[in-house]
This record gives sequence, C-alpha cells and structure tokens, in this order.
Amino acid sequence: MDKENQFRGMKVEFHILQSFPVSCLNRDDSNMPKTAVVGGVTRARVSSQCWKRQVRSAMKKEFGIETGTRTKLLSKLIEKACVDEGAGETQAKACGDKIEKIFGKSSSAKEEAGALLFFAPTEIKLIAQKFRGVKFDPDKLITQPDAKAQAKEFADIVGTQKLKTAENLDGLDIALFGRMVAQAAELNVEAAASFSHAISTHQVTNQFDFFTALDDLSDDKSAAHLGLLEFNSATYYRYISLDLGQLYKTFGGREFIPAAIEAFTKALYYAVPSARQNSQSGASPWDYAKVFVRRGQGIQVSFETPVLTGKDGGYLTGSIARLKKYIEDKEKDAGKELFGKIAEIDFGEEKHISIPDLISEIQKAVRV
Repeated sequence: MDKENQFRGMKVEFHILQSFPVSCLNRDDSNMPKTAVVGGVTRARVSSQCWKRQVRSAMKKEFGIETGTRTKLLSKLIEKACVDEGAGETQAKACGDKIEKIFGKSSSAKEEAGALLFFAPTEIKLIAQKFRGVKFDPDKLITQPDAKAQAKEFADIVGTQKLKTAENLDGLDIALFGRMVAQAAELNVEAAASFSHAISTHQVTNQFDFFTALDDLSDDKSAAHLGLLEFNSATYYRYISLDLGQLYKTFGGREFIPAAIEAFTKALYYAVPSARQNSQSGASPWDYAKVFVRRGQGIQVSFETPVLTGKDGGYLTGSIARLKKYIEDKEKDAGKELFGKIAEIDFGEEKHISIPDLISEIQKAVRV
C-alpha cells in the first residue's frame, strides 16, 4: 500500500502570526498565563495541546465533522451503541463492561477504565454490530481468558477496519492527533498533524488586573469581593505541519485527502483557546500566514532573537519581516531539492486571499 502512496513525505506547513490584546489564552497550574524562556527572555506561550483541543472542538461544533470520543468510560460508549443495535439494557451493559475490563477496571465496580481511550463512531458501531451477531452475548465475541489475548481479539475486530471505512471524515481527529493503545498496538494511529507550542515573537511581561464586585442586595457600597487576575498581550507565532502521507496511510486511500485539508484548515483558522473568553474575549483571527506544500525537513521559525517594536509601534510588522527572512534563508541553505517546495501561499497583508481560496490553492498543489 505504501508504495502507492503518492503523498509520502508531502506536508502542508502553516506558519501563522496572530496578535491578541489583553488575554489569558492558556493557564498554568497557578491560574496564570503560560510562559516560556526563549532566547533568554520570557515569552507568552500557548501549549500545543490547548490549541489541538480547540481545533478538534471546532471541527465538530462549527463544521459538523463527526469526531471520535476520548474517554475512560468506554463501557458507556459501547452500551449506547449496543442499545442502538437492539440490545436490552442489561445485555448492552454486559457487552460494554466486557470491553472495558480489557483496558482497565469495570464500570460495574463504579470505577473508570485505566486509561483514556480514543475511538471513532464507526469503530464503536462496528463492535456493537459484532455483538449483535452473537446476540449480545459478550463471551461469544471475546472468548480468550486473559486481557492481553482479549485485546488482540478486540484489535482484530476494530483494527482491521481502522479508519478506512470512515464516513464523512468520521474519526478525522484520531487521524490528525493520533492514538496510542498500550494493550493493543495494532490500534495505534500515528498523528498526521504536528503542533508547536505557540510563543510570542517578542519579550512579554505578565500584568495584573485588580477587580472588585459589589453585592446587589447589600446597603454596604464597599467591595463585597476583591480579585486579582494575571494577563498579557502578544503576537504569537504558530507552526503546524500536516503530513499528507500519514493521512493517506491512516485512511487507506486518497479520497479523503481533499475534505481533510478543507476541514483541518477551516478549524485551524477558526479555533481560539477558550480560557477567560467571557472576561477578556481573546477573539483575534490570523494576521498573517505563510503556507507551504512541500517535501523535506520541517522548518519551524525559532524567533530566538526577540522582535522589537517598529517605528509605528507594535510587533506584527517586524514579526512578518523576520518570519519571511528566516524561511527565505533556510530555503537557500537547504537548496531546491532538499527544501522540496511544491507551492507557497501568503495569507494576509495586502493580498486578501480568503480561507476558501487558501484551501483551494493547497488542494490544487497536492493534486487532489
């Protein structure tokens, strides 16, 4: 199959600059904005996991993609699917508990499975259909005595399908962000998308917002509550790579590639971390993006030397110039063959290319 993979080594790379005013996009364990030291100075930071979560959420809520479910409560997921296939409640629960015991502790003991598990709707439906085929007698489908052998049985049912029978990009988030099942390596899926931690292109000092609240029913007009919240403002650099060869391998063909590119790009544009949106409303879209379709070594801009404010103030103009120059230099260093450029698309500035146009250009470049 891999010999037929025309997308092997091909990736879509997004280099995004996005400026946010007063915000706390991603909090640490002290409820403060995350930071990192880069180039000897403190930068604002948003973790890769935070933005991945928002992209996954946007695909489902905003664009109707049927995403997978990540849960420790696998039994409940299978129970519902079995009921949908005609099982009684007792039968469905027995089937769900049978599978959950393979991967951890049974929910019948009011405990959760041992690890978070990640399955697509198609996969859960498939296992429920297999249970229906044995009249929802779990011991007739999962027959081996020990959990390791049972995990192999489960993988033989679900793993032979993987995501290749997906409907309407069912399970695209699993293909994008990967899956690891320690008890059944056959179910592992290599992630096609790679996200860097977003960092500010410049030095940042967190600031504090002191606020008060009054009691509507009290005659005492002094503050009934005092609080302190930390925030910052920053121009963030985000690097995201989408491995089309891995997508092809996961889905088992090229027919899903155009729709996957569209769904991922739309969600990537739409998604914004959800922290403190009610109180600080960090709702800024992309300011600039340079997008490549290419083969070769991934190139992430380091911004190791912090950008300084320009003559008109702000960091965006200097960040755009720095990003462009860095990539131009690295392209020259690598040479045409190693850089492997197929297409280069600029979003933002005076070009005013739309997201649909950007998607169309990417799809055209990868020839799907």
